[in-house]
Amino acid sequence: MAKLPRKTKTRSAHMHNRPTRLSAFDLALSLRLAFFTVGSLVGLLIWDFSGLDLTVMHWLANEQGFALRNNWWLGEILHTRSRQLAFAVFLALTAMIWWPAGLFRILPRWQHIEIPVGIGLCLVTISTLKHFSLTSCPWDLQDFGGKAWYVSHWRWGLSDGGAGHCFPGGHVASAFAFIALSLPWLSSSHTTMRRRGRLMLFVVLLLGLVFGLTQTVRGAHYPSHTLWTGWICWLLALANHLVFGWLTQKRECLDPSTQASPSLSPGRDSQER
Repeated sequence: MAKLPRKTKTRSAHMHNRPTRLSAFDLALSLRLAFFTVGSLVGLLIWDFSGLDLTVMHWLANEQGFALRNNWWLGEILHTRSRQLAFAVFLALTAMIWWPAGLFRILPRWQHIEIPVGIGLCLVTISTLKHFSLTSCPWDLQDFGGKAWYVSHWRWGLSDGGAGHCFPGGHVASAFAFIALSLPWLSSSHTTMRRRGRLMLFVVLLLGLVFGLTQTVRGAHYPSHTLWTGWICWLLALANHLVFGWLTQKRECLDPSTQASPSLSPGRDSQER
């Protein structure tokens, strides 16, 4: 009786399911990223110099303070519990380095490492900036029943007479830090991966804005604090992504066997392009 041929799974077949990323130094991609980064920075500077921060806060409060400061839904659910949930997700993404699951199985190991490193970098940087900041929260201002006076967060080293440690926004960073999650997908050479990356980025930005709005209506942060936190997290996540991409390119030059296969699903992807 003739023996049936045994099915074997080769390393090349396994690697065939792993997508490649666009080059970290791809000109078209770099120009788009640079345009978005610089354009958003210009918008932020225009907002800062417009003086709209104080205008918005006066819409939300009076000399008696902020009516929603102690609102249970805003304080307990959208602040405390959501931050705890974000930390749990961060731990889960860190575990993916050793035990990738679901969609993360198609990412190379270096991107499993890149994601939590980028998130952690954002969180640590924002926390450090807050620690040294002399800017107080809006609810500390004399206009709203506190003892501080308004001083721009650009006036480094000048105390406003309040508690300080309010800029940038720590709570919104628990959402915006996850921009680092979307970049490996956004920079992929595959349409399906990029579509997933855009969805991830949209959800992250939406959550960041919701968290920021929550803190603004409570009197904890000016709108600019949310915007600057998002921009700083974007810049850090992007820098982290480019550094990991550069290191991986160097490794692939030294050891070509570490390169991923150029297609996730050749037939399907070629039809989508």
